[in-house]
Amino acid sequence: MKTAFGENASMYILTDGIITAHITDLGATIQRLYAPDRNGKLEDVVLGFDTAEEYRKYNTFFGTVIGRGANRTKNAQFQLNGKTYQLGVNDGKNNLHCGPDFYKDRLWTVESVSETSISMMLESPDGDQGFPGNATIRVTYTVANGALEMAYDAVCDQDTVFNLTNHSYFNICGHQYPEKAMSQVLMMPARHFTCDDGENIPTGELRSVEGSPMDFRTPKAIGRDIGMDYDALKLQNGYDHNFEVWCNPCAVVTDPESGRVMEVSTDRCGVQFYSGNFLNGDKGKDGAVYCFRGAICLETQFYPDAVNHPEWQQPFFKAGEHFRSKTTYAFKTVSE
Repeated sequence: MKTAFGENASMYILTDGIITAHITDLGATIQRLYAPDRNGKLEDVVLGFDTAEEYRKYNTFFGTVIGRGANRTKNAQFQLNGKTYQLGVNDGKNNLHCGPDFYKDRLWTVESVSETSISMMLESPDGDQGFPGNATIRVTYTVANGALEMAYDAVCDQDTVFNLTNHSYFNICGHQYPEKAMSQVLMMPARHFTCDDGENIPTGELRSVEGSPMDFRTPKAIGRDIGMDYDALKLQNGYDHNFEVWCNPCAVVTDPESGRVMEVSTDRCGVQFYSGNFLNGDKGKDGAVYCFRGAICLETQFYPDAVNHPEWQQPFFKAGEHFRSKTTYAFKTVSE
């Protein structure tokens, strides 16, 4: 179903009879995502805004597609084929999410839509955000069997960078209950995470989670260890780190109160776990107030700043070579 969303944007509603997703062509954004609890009650489990104007006004990236290169790039620069490319400087001296001309503020072209799926396309010209080549970027959202799948396909006429992700903030108790986010339980099988400096730029160290508050191999409440005296947590004021992905699901979130469970699976090598440390009381949809640590992000990706770390999997793609990737957020329930 299609409805108007303002600012020339439209809203499309997808449902499989279990979950329902509201997707807007503004930023290819997930605006709402309804999932049932153990009693069948639906709640909207993603943060968002009521209007297109608010999405353009605030750089919270609620539910939007991030590209061409997600996360942070040191000194807003990278080298490709012997040439240095300069990106926008919008995070200290670095680049964050390829701003300031973000994909979240652009209208994507809807190419196909059905009751359960929508495909959208964005043309990114040579030099856009500082990247080389004319790129065609597609994302397809599909709901099926209680899961939301995001499939990306991008190609360029020059060698370039592709590292696309979705920046949804999840609170699986319901987006309007920020005080409950840190009591939800997270399991991640990751054995290592990438250490960052004070500007949240990877140092190159892959550190074991063993014996640290970064260890989620045994499920635990997200907020249990978040205040520990540990260098990585103190630098970012909580969790805002890339963890390795070596098996799927790469993350499982459980809300004991509602019984909702969200399983994250991906073909990417990393997932950025962010505990909402910079949420500061913005008023969201339905009158909700999104306070400090009121939701989490699990953004699947190449490692942050991989363009400047040749020892890691690389997000460089040759002219005509397709970047293809899938990530799935599957919803289930558990009994008390």
